[in-house]
Amino acid sequence: MSVRGGIDLHTHSSRSDGTEAPAALVRAAAAAGLAVVALTDHDTWDGLDEAEGAAAAIGLGFVRGVELSCEHHGHSVHLLGYGGDPGDPGLVSETARIRAGRTGRIPAILRRLAALGMPLTEAEVARQARDTPSVGRPHVADALVAAGYVADRDEAFAKYLAEGGPAYVDRYAPDVFEGVRLLRAAGAVPVLAHPWGRDSKRVLPLEVLVALLEAGAAGWEVDHVEHDPEERRVLRDLATSRGALITGSSDYHGTGKTRNPLGCEVTDPASYARLRELMGG
Repeated sequence: MSVRGGIDLHTHSSRSDGTEAPAALVRAAAAAGLAVVALTDHDTWDGLDEAEGAAAAIGLGFVRGVELSCEHHGHSVHLLGYGGDPGDPGLVSETARIRAGRTGRIPAILRRLAALGMPLTEAEVARQARDTPSVGRPHVADALVAAGYVADRDEAFAKYLAEGGPAYVDRYAPDVFEGVRLLRAAGAVPVLAHPWGRDSKRVLPLEVLVALLEAGAAGWEVDHVEHDPEERRVLRDLATSRGALITGSSDYHGTGKTRNPLGCEVTDPASYARLRELMGG
């Protein structure tokens, strides 16, 4: 498969916690010089048809995807799924449960913020969420910015909303091994997102990554802004030794993340060709 231009396999639109509508994201990807972009919103496929139509209209390669919110030993782990059937009953049921858990914790988060001297209402959060079925902490962060309590999402998470922070509230997520099983059952290709970013590294040591491959994961993101050069080297070496898929992606969120412009990390064309083969062409 010959591809000219960058291949970015991990982005988010306003249908989850990005700031651009799916079609606008696709147009931004083309303007950034990308040849292929994947839309991988959190626990929802609502933006795929709009994005795919926009990509077809301008001749941009497009990959249908999702980012499944999982956990392992109490820490958040994210799992990308490429292709597959969004209508698979098991996946539909599980993602609905994940979204309900995410939205259901908002009142508790707001109570904690109020106790810290930063009152917000659910209506203020809803205004930031706009058209997403997946309301979560990023939208609380945006409401904190709008209220003048913090400068940006990064500050909101670093000071208050990240795991272990004073306003953090846990919620339901399936174990990452169950996430792999669900995606495989729906015909999707599971790829770990930023496995050594954030808090994931402590619960995804090398032996767990190998076990996930044995359970059906195809590989993981290596080139990601949250991975330092040594982490990339170790992850790349392990993937290569195991024949696992290696990807690179921006994890673009529009203005929601300041360090993740479209195409800042990309996937090698040979790896993309292999992903397409795994997806069935």
